[in-house]
Amino acid sequence: MAYKEKEIEKLYFSIGEVAEMFNVAPSLIRFWESEFDLIKPKKNRKGNRQFTKEDIDNVRTIYHLVKEKGFTLQGAKEMLRNDTQAVKDKMEMLDSLRRVRSFLIEMRDKLR
Repeated sequence: MAYKEKEIEKLYFSIGEVAEMFNVAPSLIRFWESEFDLIKPKKNRKGNRQFTKEDIDNVRTIYHLVKEKGFTLQGAKEMLRNDTQAVKDKMEMLDSLRRVRSFLIEMRDKLR
């Protein structure tokens, strides 16, 4: 039986890595951190932010509301205050539909 190397999963991400994931400036992530209680990254001894996957999911939720849906910061805060889980469920459904759509387009292109 061949040796299979275990894939190492990253636990913490820097603010630069998170900003790059969403194609925004790190200053915007810091601003959202000050505006939304949902984003609470840990800080190391040097004061550098260390984002977990949960933090990144929360940034994704805020990004979706503010950048994709066009909510104001106040509107996004109210949506999250009222029902955070409903917002996340809708985002998951949209992501799933996007994956299905891209799969179908890929299949269509292969059949041509």
